[in-house]
Amino acid sequence: MSAAGRPEPLGPPGSFAKRLLVTGGAGFIASHVIVSLVQDYPNYMIINLDKLDYCASLKNLETISNKQNYKFIQGDICNSHFVKLLFETEKIDIVLHFAAQTHVDLSFVRAFEFTYVNVYGTHVLVSAAHEAGVEKFIYVSTDEVYGGSLDKEFDESSPKQPTNPYASSKAAAECFVQSYWERYKVIIAGGPLTALMWTTFSFQLSSHEAVTFMDHISIQKSCIHGSGLQTRNFLYATDVVEAFLTVLKKGKPGEIYNIGTNFEMSVLQLAKELIQLIKETTSESEMENWVDYVNDRPTNDMRYPMKSEKIHGLGWRPKVPWKEGIKKTIDWYRENFHNWKNAEKALEPFPVQASVV
Repeated sequence: MSAAGRPEPLGPPGSFAKRLLVTGGAGFIASHVIVSLVQDYPNYMIINLDKLDYCASLKNLETISNKQNYKFIQGDICNSHFVKLLFETEKIDIVLHFAAQTHVDLSFVRAFEFTYVNVYGTHVLVSAAHEAGVEKFIYVSTDEVYGGSLDKEFDESSPKQPTNPYASSKAAAECFVQSYWERYKVIIAGGPLTALMWTTFSFQLSSHEAVTFMDHISIQKSCIHGSGLQTRNFLYATDVVEAFLTVLKKGKPGEIYNIGTNFEMSVLQLAKELIQLIKETTSESEMENWVDYVNDRPTNDMRYPMKSEKIHGLGWRPKVPWKEGIKKTIDWYRENFHNWKNAEKALEPFPVQASVV
């Protein structure tokens, strides 16, 4: 940043084939996406914009921090003046919008903050992107916008029925992104101004639940909301990254893509499997000693069953099976836990959303 607070471009804009802006790039999944983009697309400039809030960390980006095609800018998507200058200065071609307040429990006590950041911030960003004439805007969403279901599966045309402030703010933000697609897609000659794609998906393997359990099992008991019978679908981080890259390369303008998996597990079963693997015990009674049941949140959807055939048609499918993924996750924590416990959070809750304009 310059002394005046104006973003400074790294090298002349024309020196790279494309200039990609990733918001919330210090978050868990977004940081993994950035690493893949920087390594696989050396002719693309990848710009990471992040406020460095409570769930952000630059640790996952240390391996590419000195790369010539990577740049980090600390800033707030809710600052409309800053965002407009950012687009003008950096000459952005493509936006991947991950930035959001994401902790569901926190959204019940900070609902207005979630609305401000997730809805207003997205509106600021998509408006600036439109004014700058970007080619594509990918907005990252959450499976929670559909609400919960015990039987029916959600496809991309399912109505939005959010049941918590976080999901409501993400659904509202989607509406703003969709409105820009509907209004402006025929303005630019030679092609649409916006290419709307947002990606809705279930929790990936290293989700908030897994992170919390890993932390607490190493120190104290694992806390379970309510009965713990709520089920979630899990994807390994690398599979989620590949899904976003697939949408980026092959996704069709104006389309929605669910990123999900058929693998489903209850929160309680997840806790027990982690306890079994970490504590190396198969005793049911011993595992129960490491579980502490606490009051459930005001609303807690039981399931988020989603259909993902649409993105399968683009050639993406999950590759890492549960047993392999959970072992890799535990091994990672055993090697890095001493750096994670008292440092910036290296992981964040996974529910995120994406749309492209």
